[in-house]
Amino acid sequence: MNPSTARARAASAAAAVIAVALGATGLVACDTGGDDTGGPTFSPRVTAPDTGGFTGEPPSALASSAAEAVESARASASSAAASASEREASRKASIGAEIERSRQEAEDALKDVQGRGNALNEVAMTGKPRADTGGRLAVVLNITNKTDEEASYAVQVDFLDPSGKAVETQFVGVEDLEPGGREQPVVISRQPAEPVLTPKLVKAQRY
Repeated sequence: MNPSTARARAASAAAAVIAVALGATGLVACDTGGDDTGGPTFSPRVTAPDTGGFTGEPPSALASSAAEAVESARASASSAAASASEREASRKASIGAEIERSRQEAEDALKDVQGRGNALNEVAMTGKPRADTGGRLAVVLNITNKTDEEASYAVQVDFLDPSGKAVETQFVGVEDLEPGGREQPVVISRQPAEPVLTPKLVKAQRY
């Protein structure tokens, strides 16, 4: 081998060694602190994560605040609905109690009435379409105070079966009706639709 060829091969080998060394520096980093043996240490180079595959956005303080506001609004609406439902139930209970009180007072007022009472000519009775009462038998009492003074009225309505027997009796009271004033309470039978019953105005007393 001539000297020129030997030098060329040596230069080529040196270049290869340098290339390998440079490539190695791209994979590891030298820690100049060393370890207990005095030799250099190496650690992997930290690279940033690839976020290209992520979707959506991280939660923010604004989003959290909006969610809390929506939840608070829902809770307030639920509380308001419950309160309204309680008020409606209380109102219905109060109305029911007043109707029962008036009914009982009318029944008491008619206990000692002889005959059909002193106010039959002040009370008229008309039927109410079953379509308006869910198929139930109902009548409207037209009570008119035809006197010159304020008065209260007690009325008895019986519901008769086809044989003429009273199968249900209801009492209705109207209090403190002014002269010329009129009230129209509705009496609804609690009996089944069959057999068909006939309502009858039995007594009407002014007191």
